[in-house]
Amino acid sequence: MRKIREVLRLRYELKLGYQQIGRSCAIAVSTVHKYLTRAEAAGLTWPLPEDWNEAKLIATLFPQPEVARPADKATRTPDFVAIHEQLRQHRDVTLQLLWEEYRQVNPEGYRYSRFCELYQRWRKKLDVVLRQEHKAGEKLFVDWAGATIAVHDRHTGEVWQAPLFVATLGASSYTWAEATRDMQMEAWLRAHVHAFEHCGGIPALVVPDNAKTAVAQAHRYDPDLNPTYYNFAQHCGFGIVPARPYKPRDKAKVENAVQVAQRWIVAALRHRKFFALEEVNEAIRDLLNKLNHRPFRKQDGTRASLFEAIDRPALKPLPLEPFDMSQWSRARVNIDYHVAFDSNLYSVPYNLVQELVEIRSTPTTVEILHKGMRVASHLRHRGRGKAVTNQEHRPASHRAHLEWTPSRMVHWAETIGPHTARLFERIMNDKPHPEMGYRSCLGIIRLAEKYSAQRVEAASERALLTGACRYKSVESILRNSLDQAPVLSPPPISTPPHDNIRGAKYFE
Repeated sequence: MRKIREVLRLRYELKLGYQQIGRSCAIAVSTVHKYLTRAEAAGLTWPLPEDWNEAKLIATLFPQPEVARPADKATRTPDFVAIHEQLRQHRDVTLQLLWEEYRQVNPEGYRYSRFCELYQRWRKKLDVVLRQEHKAGEKLFVDWAGATIAVHDRHTGEVWQAPLFVATLGASSYTWAEATRDMQMEAWLRAHVHAFEHCGGIPALVVPDNAKTAVAQAHRYDPDLNPTYYNFAQHCGFGIVPARPYKPRDKAKVENAVQVAQRWIVAALRHRKFFALEEVNEAIRDLLNKLNHRPFRKQDGTRASLFEAIDRPALKPLPLEPFDMSQWSRARVNIDYHVAFDSNLYSVPYNLVQELVEIRSTPTTVEILHKGMRVASHLRHRGRGKAVTNQEHRPASHRAHLEWTPSRMVHWAETIGPHTARLFERIMNDKPHPEMGYRSCLGIIRLAEKYSAQRVEAASERALLTGACRYKSVESILRNSLDQAPVLSPPPISTPPHDNIRGAKYFE
């Protein structure tokens, strides 16, 4: 900062010499001479007028030369607003392409490096941050931490990673953290319940990110909340305000709390070995108590003291009854009249194929509703890839097909005749699996409807004698009326006499 005012005061008020002024202001004598020479040329005296500020004084003593600018300077300035919108709307558009389009319109315009420099300078002015003012007991920010904690199985030695749930109040930054089994809905809701119990009340709003446990369909203006999470919020009496997609600053409080938890909890437990989730949470509670009672660096008090003074009195009371931990989701019925839920398949009535249904699940049951009416209920299966089917949900034709067994096929054939029954046994025995012969047997039964049971019985007898035990053979016999021809016994096979044939007596 230039010391022009002090130089003028020392010269005209105290009548000091150049060297004395230089030593007093810690500047060179030549600089003192330059300041005073310019002041005399500009006709300045001491004291200066009251309305003269530093900028006006510098502009008077050091006027900037006017730079001749081209008349078309305004036309050569890029439209950075339009450029910014192009980059946001089209993922494949680059500054190189936009600069080339700009130079086509303005051949004498900026070079590429200057073009990028001006755009980046303009864009930085857009990236301003609104400092949020948090009211007492208004918002609780929740999120999953990126770090996890290893848990060892005592029996198998298998190691699995426990996610860390973090919640913090906006006004006091009072923090809650706990390790969970997974990041599914049940763990998500239980972590909320534990956070509310730890705080001793319910905030007015909860601010999550756009995880599927909170938001079914993310949207900047009208997000579709997860039905289960929405019911939980109604039961507890708080509102849900999800952060905008890709806007972590909307929940900057919990982002900072996650960083603090990872540094003071996860990192502090890095040398410990845990064998149960309860052990992890017990260790977390000890560190969490220290964290909330750690003094602030830039203000008086701690998270705990600020919470007792500000947030706790403003929180709403906890609900009298616990929330029913049922989950809601939606699914479309597949063509096999089953819906997919939790890596398993559950049946619904077959006439709901391709319909959109709602699934209400509890830890033990799965209920399926269509337009508010329950259409199916199943015991919940905890495995993977299992199809849970109610036989009444199948169409009659499917139930009949599943009832086909080899014995039922033979019993069905006995209504036609004994030879047909033996033919069915022969057909199914000749296949690697009996079910491979079902279609041939059913085809032969259909032939009885076309020709008559007596003719099919006769054709089956001829097929058994000739060894042609196939549907096509039986159908050919009936089509050519061979079943009505007399059945001739095959002639006995006689061995002609020959010197090289020894006969059975040779081996006696």
